[in-house]
Order: sequence, then C-alpha cells, then structure tokens
Amino acid sequence: MEKSKVWITKFDETIFYLLNQQPKLLIQICKWITHLGGATISISMLIILWFLGPLELQLPVIAASLSLTVSHLIVMVTKKMVCRPRPYLSNPQAATYGIILKDHSFPSGHSTAIFAVFTPFILYDSFLAPFLLVIAIMVALTRVILGIHYPTDVVVGCLLGGITGFGFCSFLF
Repeated sequence: MEKSKVWITKFDETIFYLLNQQPKLLIQICKWITHLGGATISISMLIILWFLGPLELQLPVIAASLSLTVSHLIVMVTKKMVCRPRPYLSNPQAATYGIILKDHSFPSGHSTAIFAVFTPFILYDSFLAPFLLVIAIMVALTRVILGIHYPTDVVVGCLLGGITGFGFCSFLF
C-alpha cells in the first residue's frame, strides 16, 4: 500500500510540474476557461436552460441539477475528510498565477461540477458529446495548469461528476 501511495504521489507531482509551467498567454486563457466549472456559471447555465431552453432539454437540466447538487455535497464532505493541501502549499516551486484558495484540494470541485453538468447533456444528445467533452477536459486541465490542483484531484473530480451525472440520467431517462 505504501509503495502505491509513493508512486501516485511521484506521478502526481511529475504531471503537475509538466502542466503547471506554461506561457503567459495560455495562463490568461486558462484563467477564463476555468470559470466554466465554477458555481456561478454552472448554476446560471442550468437556470437559463430551464427557463429559456427548449422543452426537450428539461430532463437533462433536471438530471444535471441533481447531479451538480449531490456531487457538490460529496466534494464538500470529501475535502473535509481527506484534507489534502493545495499544491502551492506543499511545493514551493508551484506557480499559482495569483489564485490562492483556502479550502482543501481533493477532489476538484470545478472538475466535478463541469462533468456533473455536462454528462446528462452528453448522454441525452450524443451530437453534443465531442464539443462538451472538450470543454469539460479543458476546464479540468486548467485546474492543474493554474496550480490549484494535483492531477489526481482533477481525475477523481471528473469521475465523481460523470458518475453522478450518469446515475441521475439512468434514473430519469
């Protein structure tokens, strides 16, 4: 077990440093993209689709809303249980690009949210899948590039969001 933990930590740090050191232009783009997984945009998008979107999107909106809510509760509890420090608190070489957060790192809430919201739409209409998957993966990568999360924080967040999204879709449609 200890060998696995050491391997994962080394792997995490290696990938983190590969992604964390990027040109200024890419960092500015990442700072914009990362907000797509934040609460304001995720919730706003669902509210707008509920009130202004076509009626056929009502079920995916409900599934996405439930998925976002449940996955967020799981993220909050997990962060308190695991208490993993942010990369910039453990690694002095980590670039933060001015983003300093006070909560714990594991799992990534933004990665969880974007996959929790997008998975129901991907499952509802496969035509949207390539577009939405690219956006979701970009949001997840920005969390590492900006020095806010380790890769495993993001991978677990993506899985958590995807699984909750899938779960509510199986129940609703």
